[in-house]
Amino acid sequence: MKYIQVTFSFKTIEEYQQDLLIAELGDIGFNTFEEAEGGFLAFIDVNTYSEDQLKNVLKQFEGEFECSYVISEIEGKNWNEEWEKNFEPLIINDQCYVRATFHEAQPAYRYEIVIDPKMAFGTGHHQTTTMMMQYILETDVKDKEILDMGCGTAILAILAAKKGASKLIAIDYDEVCYQSSVENAALNGVENLEAICGGKEVIPSVEFDIILANINRNILLDQIPTYAKVLKDGGSIFFSGFYESPDLEMIKAACVPFGIEYINHKKNGEWVAAYFKKN
Repeated sequence: MKYIQVTFSFKTIEEYQQDLLIAELGDIGFNTFEEAEGGFLAFIDVNTYSEDQLKNVLKQFEGEFECSYVISEIEGKNWNEEWEKNFEPLIINDQCYVRATFHEAQPAYRYEIVIDPKMAFGTGHHQTTTMMMQYILETDVKDKEILDMGCGTAILAILAAKKGASKLIAIDYDEVCYQSSVENAALNGVENLEAICGGKEVIPSVEFDIILANINRNILLDQIPTYAKVLKDGGSIFFSGFYESPDLEMIKAACVPFGIEYINHKKNGEWVAAYFKKN
């Protein structure tokens, strides 16, 4: 398979700005990113790439940083080999140990998750995923039915399963994420997780006790009405993938018409995760 490689270079850019740019690129189909001197590399299937979409993304950041980019076509890489070079085990709240298949097991931790991310987002290393995992560790999920939207590797759903959730639906529009979710559920012996490829249109018409949505502000704002329909009264929803200002206030405002009340939020760097409850 052939890929488009886009090499981004910046005179100056803040880390949170680069993270936000990567998140927006992910929304238009870029699925692998590598650090490079002065910037980063982004990769996308040649059949998915649209220069108009790329220009529209960059237009959102006009005036925030100076950016140049070079486009080239390449043959597919051994993506697993690439991430294995830098993937290190992760410990969350001294309770959860996240590792790859080539790391040694650590049975001393209460929860151990084995993740083979391939090109899918969600090894737990990004601040948004870490905060969402912290919320899950702090929440009683036993016997709860849970929806994990924008699931990536399904790491959040898998952690909830290990904590006793009764049923889990993990949804992502990316085929690689879907396949990764299926494989990671099997790696962790999770049999009550159903992975679905798609967006809000494939959310089953059932009610959930908890919704996990680690995506980005714009998609969350679009999907909140759908979440409200499938969240049980008294149910909890955890959002991440956005910033404290102005994003959090926008999320709060979008939830008000549906009786979904803000409870609290976490912040890690510029990123935020927030807890809401449906009255």
